[in-house]
Amino acid sequence: MTKAYLLGALHDATTRKSTYRISQKSRAYVELIAKGIRTLGGSAWTYREGKTRDVYIVEFSKSFLSHVSIRSRKDKVEYIRGYFDTEGGIAKQSHVRYYIYFAQKDYPDLAKLMMYLEELGIVCGKIHNPSHRVDPDYFRFYVSAKSYHDFAETIGSWHPEKKSYLRMKI
Repeated sequence: MTKAYLLGALHDATTRKSTYRISQKSRAYVELIAKGIRTLGGSAWTYREGKTRDVYIVEFSKSFLSHVSIRSRKDKVEYIRGYFDTEGGIAKQSHVRYYIYFAQKDYPDLAKLMMYLEELGIVCGKIHNPSHRVDPDYFRFYVSAKSYHDFAETIGSWHPEKKSYLRMKI
């Protein structure tokens, strides 16, 4: 786990006054993030949200990621992996056409992510709004089918479920 990975994962986070909260259905993934933060010298705590909901939270101090920036090729790979693990989409059912995509309401942020992918040689489609009528501020792009293997090899995933679906393309 790296701080660049955590910066990417923050795209699915909510912020409080002094902490970030990442929520997921996967308890294993939340615990993986918490363990990574602790390994890097930070503090993190996890909990289940509500008594009956299958939503798990990892929370950690904002100061842990202050002054972190994306500079190197390795940083970009880690950032994209964290972004994918929290906000990326992948086909999970074998009877549908395989796809890898990213979606976000922040168009400039999504454009920066796509630029990082293309710098790494991963071909992407155009950023588009799938339904202006449903949500005019929602954008996505797909990774090109010719880059699935490169995406799986170069970026990969640490998310317990997503990594198994990516392995099918290697």
